Amino acid sequence: MNAPHQRRLPGRVGVPEAAARTGHTPAGDAHGDAVLLDVRELHEWQAGHAPRAVHLPLSALAAGAPLPDAARGAPLIVICRSGNRSRQAAALLAERGADAVDVTGGMRDWADAGLPVVDAHGRDGSVS
Repeated sequence: MNAPHQRRLPGRVGVPEAAARTGHTPAGDAHGDAVLLDVRELHEWQAGHAPRAVHLPLSALAAGAPLPDAARGAPLIVICRSGNRSRQAAALLAERGADAVDVTGGMRDWADAGLPVVDAHGRDGSVS
């Protein structure tokens, strides 16, 4: 049992659950109960991100930036390149009262699973 003063880290999900919960299934079902929140920096986002993901860099989140409107009030699946920054971001969001989990393996595992990645212009993107 955790002592009241100990901070509990948010949960973690793998790419298959993240894709299902955000409507990015291989079958193309665009419905999900959660928002995919990408916390990588702008140049990483522009090179390649999941379609319909919402962008808020960890640096901005840590500085106190509010969630974008599209991410407010919904469960959040937080993703970065490999899972380190998303873990930090999910913890910050949980402290603010958000329902947030992070994705183990991040965008690297997302792309390796054959899930879509688009660049800033909507063309095929890459994970940098």
